Amino acid sequence: MAGIVQISEAASLALHSMVSIARAPEHPVNLKGIACSTGISETHLAKVLQRLVKAGLLSSTRGPRGGFDLLLPPDEISLLTIYEAVEGPLDTENCLLHASHCPFDFRRCIFGGLLEETNRTFREYLQRTTLSGILSEE
Repeated sequence: MAGIVQISEAASLALHSMVSIARAPEHPVNLKGIACSTGISETHLAKVLQRLVKAGLLSSTRGPRGGFDLLLPPDEISLLTIYEAVEGPLDTENCLLHASHCPFDFRRCIFGGLLEETNRTFREYLQRTTLSGILSEE
């Protein structure tokens, strides 16, 4: 359904992994460590993290002392930036039927302004919440 808050497994992994990596600024974070703590396959996680590398949010170093590091300070990385690096632009459509006007000719949406409000609130939260903000709340 369009316009309802949906977070895919890939986006969830990206968001949680970025927080884990931000927690350890002194050394690269190993893929295997994140995979073990989440119970996700290393192959799947590697694909997600490579999207973040491609987006310019992470650097990746190979080898026994390798891993992933943030390329930007945690206060410059919002959850929206991470989400969109994995999912593409956040869908803000407010009709579950993908229509520009009500195909049932209802005077108003049966959901009222709920979908619009939910989408706006979700986007604003992701946009204003940074990795450093999350770390300061721990």
